[in-house]
Amino acid sequence: MKAREKIQLTGEQETLLVPLYCKTNECGSILSDPKAQGIVQQITYHFSELNIPRKTCLMLCLRARQFDQYTREFLEKYEQCLVLHLGCGLDSRYVRLQAPLIPWYDLDMPPVITLRRHFYQETANYHMVASSVTDHSWVREVPVTKQPVLILAEGLTMYLTEEDMRALVQTLVQKFSTGAFIFDAFRILTAKHAKTHPSLHQTGAQTHWGLNDPRLLEQWTDAIHFHEEWAFTQSRRLSTLHWRDRFPFQIAGLFSAARRAHRVLYYTFGTENAI
Repeated sequence: MKAREKIQLTGEQETLLVPLYCKTNECGSILSDPKAQGIVQQITYHFSELNIPRKTCLMLCLRARQFDQYTREFLEKYEQCLVLHLGCGLDSRYVRLQAPLIPWYDLDMPPVITLRRHFYQETANYHMVASSVTDHSWVREVPVTKQPVLILAEGLTMYLTEEDMRALVQTLVQKFSTGAFIFDAFRILTAKHAKTHPSLHQTGAQTHWGLNDPRLLEQWTDAIHFHEEWAFTQSRRLSTLHWRDRFPFQIAGLFSAARRAHRVLYYTFGTENAI
């Protein structure tokens, strides 16, 4: 871009700036994201007003790294596959993982995709879809394939209602024959009190859905299978942090409710071998 882009997003859309900024400010040894750094330098926004706690920045970088790892493993296992990233924001996973030969679809709300097009360009394999994730007409823009499909939803599900989430899961397993669905989720109590988080309070974003038992999704459709749950306290990158940054995670690791307040969930669908 020749000129700095002014941000005009509101509510849940504006929260995409939180992980974007965290990847440039607090990543340290956790994650390398030059693309995020370049985007931040090209937009006009008072990031300090987001009031992002340091622990939040660390968690979001740890989360991105784990999503990257899951994606990398999936791509290594399936040379012929498709990736669908729901609620992509300005994330650069496609760039970070250097996956130009994989059909990849990044989806987000129209204002977000309009902004994203200033920083990313579509190719024969890389596509951007402008749609609300709850408007399932977007599925027509993603081709039907017999190949495994990896569906990612990072920092999205907590802004949906349970009805939205159930409908989304059912739509995905009907559209695609086999693959994996990976997303992060709050526990119910965490979702209820997330409005007190300074960044969410600043943007006005509202959280709705929380999940205590990961196997609940298996009650929504026989096609989906719970594979594993990953907690931030499991990350090996914690050992690279200063002890002051490690300490809150170490304390959380002692208590199940704290450890599972926000975690990443991995499901397979169509076949339990798609992992």
